This record gives sequence, structure tokens and C-alpha cells, in this order.
Amino acid sequence: MRATARSVVIKSQHEIEAMKESGRINVLALKTVREMIKPGVTTAELNEVADEIILKNGGIPAFKNYPGPYPFPATLTISINEELVHGIPGKRKLREGDIVSIDCGTILDGFVSDSAFSMGVGEISLQAHTLLEVTEQALYIGISKMHPGNHVGDISAAIQEHVEGHGFQVPREYTGHGVGRRMHEAPNVPNFGARGRGMVLRAGLTIALEPMVLIGTYKTKVLADQWTVVSADGSLTAHFEHSVAVTEGGPLILTSWD
Repeated sequence: MRATARSVVIKSQHEIEAMKESGRINVLALKTVREMIKPGVTTAELNEVADEIILKNGGIPAFKNYPGPYPFPATLTISINEELVHGIPGKRKLREGDIVSIDCGTILDGFVSDSAFSMGVGEISLQAHTLLEVTEQALYIGISKMHPGNHVGDISAAIQEHVEGHGFQVPREYTGHGVGRRMHEAPNVPNFGARGRGMVLRAGLTIALEPMVLIGTYKTKVLADQWTVVSADGSLTAHFEHSVAVTEGGPLILTSWD
């Protein structure tokens, strides 16, 4: 989701714990959806289940009615193949060989969690397998740089170097972002950049880090629905995301699946 004007917000330990609880519900929704993914399932069915789980656990879907060209109409963004982010769930059925990216946000007690995963539907190509592996690896490589005293650019550069080292690309228009009481806080965390540049990380900063990777060009375009972002050349894409806190003891994943 594109960010609006925002500021840096440092979280207390209590607030980080609250974000972990929001993250727990978000992960529960994603895990349940992941188990449903198979050929023939519609994206609307996946969205409905995630919505039910979040509400049942006392949360609020963070994406639903999020402002944009018009209020986002769903709990999940579900993006398939060349769709990079912000796909709108509907009647479309998953097909053997697809790559599907699921992004979910939850608000609990005023705190937002935001995370995403991509996976293959049934049997997928070797290139698609590699794309998924590289994208997920990039996420954890980026997380490993989230220490107090490092710069935003240290995260960005590490992601870019890993992705481009495998012959893939990262988009320029869409980035990770701070997260907390708002879906989008400062700072922006691009998936490309230079080491030693950008804001210095401080303990208590919470970031939704989200490598987005394209097999072909780094260029993107937005479809007529005004939300769905696709690769400009129609090539495959993938997307992984965690909400992470910078702490004195190292990065703390707030949306861990463990």
C-alpha cells in the first residue's frame, strides 16, 4: 500500500509486545490461508477465511477500506504471477503452476501488524522455485541488518545485492515502511540503496520489511482497477514481508511463524 505523510515513532517495550500480539493474529490468518492454497480455490474464498479469523480473534482487518484511489475492498491483497502487490480478491481461481502472494494486515488494540508470503500452487517451474527462494532469503538478509546504529541504506543495499546477484530485479516505486499505530510510518525502506545512507536505526523502531522481486524488468504499472501493481513486462514476481522491531538485542520479528 502506498504511504501517506508520516513520522518516525519509537515504540516502548510494552508497545512492541502489543504489536507481537497483533502479529500473532495476522500470522494465524496467513497460516490458515496458506493451507487452503490449491488449484480451484478462489481468491475470494481465501479472503473470506482471513477476514473471519481476524474478527474472531478481536482484530480489525487493516487493509479493508484503506484509503487510495478508492477504499481497498478486502482483508487480503492477493497477487498472482505478474501481479506484484495489491491484487484485489475476487472470483479468480488459482491454477496449477501459479505463484500467489498473500499480504495481510491486522489491527489489535490500536497496533498494526503487516506480513506477507508467496508460494507456488501445485507444481511450479524451476525458475519460479528460485524466485521464491531468493525473495525469502532477501527478507531475512535485510532483517539481519536491522541493528541500532546501522542505516536504512544498509538494509536496502543488502536486499538489492542479493536479488540482483541472482539475476532478478527489485521495484523502485514500492518499499518497506515503518509500522505501528499506523499502517505506514517513517521511514521508507526501499529494496535498493547504498550502504551507510539514510536514517540511522534506533532501538524501538518497528518496520514492515518487504522485499518484492521481479524476474524481468524492475519497472511496474498499475492495472485499470487502480490498485493491482504488475511487472511492466508480464514476468513473474514474488513478495515476502515481516513486521520487525529494532532492539538492542538485535532484530525481533513480530510476525514470526515459529
